[in-house]
Amino acid sequence: VSQALRATDTLALELDMLDADIQGRMVKGMAALRSTPLPGSLQKRMRHQAEAACVPYDSIASLSPELQVTTLTMMAGRGAGLEAEYAIDAVLAQTGRDEKKHVVSLETPEMQLNLLQMKNSQETIAFVEDSLAELETGRTLKMLNRIAKIWADADYSEMARFDEWCECLNTEIEREVMKRALDGRNPALAEHIDALHQSGKQVFAAVGSLHMFGASGLPALMVKRGYQVERVNLSH
Repeated sequence: VSQALRATDTLALELDMLDADIQGRMVKGMAALRSTPLPGSLQKRMRHQAEAACVPYDSIASLSPELQVTTLTMMAGRGAGLEAEYAIDAVLAQTGRDEKKHVVSLETPEMQLNLLQMKNSQETIAFVEDSLAELETGRTLKMLNRIAKIWADADYSEMARFDEWCECLNTEIEREVMKRALDGRNPALAEHIDALHQSGKQVFAAVGSLHMFGASGLPALMVKRGYQVERVNLSH
């Protein structure tokens, strides 16, 4: 990975969160999201999960319900040793700057935030209810623990079967959100990476692991665009 990064002049991330413009647009976009009033019972459950995650509820109360529960889902990852503040995106963004690379974003804050905006209040309530149920039953932490182990073990075949074991595609809303988060984004990611290459850049592109599998995954889309794609197995 280090060799590949050194051999390139451009680092492409889903979002470069060290970019001040990206940061500002993210904050502005979060504030602009439609906020659906939740039933009292869901508000109480949300507050309880915030307390369980040691997150002051007032610190997320101004966010849309979708962002509130997504934040709590991310915080659940700490139980699996996954701390959002040490996410690989930020590490790579800083590494790219340290090594004088041109760092670019493959997506926009508006695009990513739009993925979390449900179509109407009914969908919002259903999404929040499903997500809270995942947190309350421990399924979220179980899934994150499994993902962490699979990642550490470089178990590609198991990651490719994510939809079979994640227990996160049980409802229509969950399936729609996952489709938008992966299949809906991969074509644009592939197009942007291709455009960078076509402009003469030597590109190191880094995206989330779930973008890398299946017929609609990023490697498959790059092959369709004429690229030779080779998986390099990481040693243990």
